[in-house]
Amino acid sequence: MKADPAVQRTLLTLADLDKELTQLAHRRRNLPEIGQLVEAEAAVRTAKDKLVEVETAAGDLDRDIRRIERDVEGVRARTERDRNLLAGAGIGAKQAVDLQHELETLQRRQSVLEDEQLEIMEQREAVGADVEHSQVALAAAEQAVTDITQRRDTAFADIDAAESGRRRDRESVVAGIPADLVDHYEKRRAKGGIGAALLLARRCQACRLELDRTAIAALKAAAADEIVHCEECGTILVRTPESGL
Repeated sequence: MKADPAVQRTLLTLADLDKELTQLAHRRRNLPEIGQLVEAEAAVRTAKDKLVEVETAAGDLDRDIRRIERDVEGVRARTERDRNLLAGAGIGAKQAVDLQHELETLQRRQSVLEDEQLEIMEQREAVGADVEHSQVALAAAEQAVTDITQRRDTAFADIDAAESGRRRDRESVVAGIPADLVDHYEKRRAKGGIGAALLLARRCQACRLELDRTAIAALKAAAADEIVHCEECGTILVRTPESGL
């Protein structure tokens, strides 16, 4: 295959643009925000689970408090009734003794319930603090997701803009290269990742290897418009006065 030396040098511009596009694609895949977002979303799930846990505990304690309050009210009502009966007329001695015994039992029961109520209320206060802390932690975790998402989207937008510019430049460059040479370049690029590279001081700038004497002799003998390749990596070699030939 043959191509004017000036057209061959255009392949270097095309290769540079392809290199930039490859770097942009690599940057897109490896944005630190991608991993950070995965971690931040996991933190949100953990925070939600913790909040559910402490809210459930708070709900259980609230039910216990209401139960004890009902029990205390029941004991107090029963105590009031028994005292009214004792204060009334027409009760026998045995009934009075029974009522007095029940009042003592009720008093002990009320004391136990009130102690239990106080203990549970103290637990509820501590759990309430855990609920508030978990709510703050969840809000912070969700805000982190929002912030990271914004940074990721901004980075994606920057990459999109850069890629669009490079693709436009590439289309412009490709338009000035014969179709068969572009096809040849693309096939080489598909094999090794680099379609064309400069031969600088007898060294291929794609694989960075110095060509041996036999290869150099063959390149010297090739016509200026002949498309030549690196014997090591197969990329199209573009010869210039700096090639060392």
